[in-house]
Amino acid sequence: MSDHIEQQQDFMDNTAIASQNANCEPVQSEHFRAKYAGFWTRLWAYAIDLLVLSAISGIIIKPIFRIAGWEITNPSFFLFSAYKVTALLLLLLYFMLLTKYLQQTVGKMIMGIKVEAKEGGQLTWGAVIFREGVGRFISKMLFIPYLLVLFTPKKEALHDLFADTVVVHESSYEKVVGVSYRRRGEGQQLQEGTII
Repeated sequence: MSDHIEQQQDFMDNTAIASQNANCEPVQSEHFRAKYAGFWTRLWAYAIDLLVLSAISGIIIKPIFRIAGWEITNPSFFLFSAYKVTALLLLLLYFMLLTKYLQQTVGKMIMGIKVEAKEGGQLTWGAVIFREGVGRFISKMLFIPYLLVLFTPKKEALHDLFADTVVVHESSYEKVVGVSYRRRGEGQQLQEGTII
């Protein structure tokens, strides 16, 4: 008996939808949005960034440590040497400052991609700190969160999900088609006093 009642309810729901659609006409709209950057593009951008950071470290930080007479290789506290801590700070500052002010690092510039807030607008400091600090640390420790880019619809890694950001191409766009329904016979009303 309950199956019969559920079937009647489904039939009534489908009838209501069909009668509403009979009085409505579909209106198709389309717009273009920036194409989301995929896994390989982002991986190459990150590899370029690591090369840039390695070069900065080799040209600036190592000579300063050698002139000052500080050890570079021997860890002094919990496997962290002063050099490794300085290199970590350089990495964090590089990613945070460039992402906040330019929306892209050098690697992203070369690959033609940038970081945007998911809802649009400017990136906030909170979003940048979560994305480039906390989220990237977790992603680097586990590596698997980077692979989320392959499976999420907006190609987001874990640090993007933390910060509500997306990585998009600068000059590549996708067409997005949407369908909405409008009652038949309803059109745009002219304002009073409009001459046709």
